[in-house]
Amino acid sequence: MATVNFSVPEDVRQEFNQLFSQENKSAILTKLMQQAIAEKKRQHRRQLAVDKILDLRASQAPVSAQEIEQARIELRS
Repeated sequence: MATVNFSVPEDVRQEFNQLFSQENKSAILTKLMQQAIAEKKRQHRRQLAVDKILDLRASQAPVSAQEIEQARIELRS
């Protein structure tokens, strides 16, 4: 297991220590780091998806609202 060193504001450290005094602080910080990693990965995947959609839209000809409505009607039939 690795040891990490982070600087945090003193008030945050004190409140964390107070609120989690009876718990395994390393386990809590590990879980928070895992959540942060997962969130960062989700953000990256979302950004890639948005970029792909925007690229696709840029390569397609515009479609009118009437054409969209007609396609919906046809697909429902």
